Amino acid sequence: MDGELIIRPVEQAVFFILALVALALEAWALLDCIRHKSAAFEATGKRTKTFWLALTGGATFIGAISLFSSGGIFGTLGLFGLAAVVAASVYLADVRPAVKDAGRGGNRPYGW
Repeated sequence: MDGELIIRPVEQAVFFILALVALALEAWALLDCIRHKSAAFEATGKRTKTFWLALTGGATFIGAISLFSSGGIFGTLGLFGLAAVVAASVYLADVRPAVKDAGRGGNRPYGW
């Protein structure tokens, strides 16, 4: 029995699951960005809503391409796919908490 017959489908399944998780993360960042008002972005000094919409929208587009491609420059773990996940992660970890707090109208520290 050839080992490649077993390993290749498992490897492809793992890469597909990773691409699916990455796309879900990027879509979450885009939908959250759409949900907040432009004034909240400007009040927190986290660039503009248009900038973050373009960045998270581009990340979601790259994630969708990565999900359905079979390697190459837009491959699941390629450079563009990695950059898309990083952009969505930066939004979710840094911008989202600040904008969410500004939307409530308070200057409370995170977690309060």
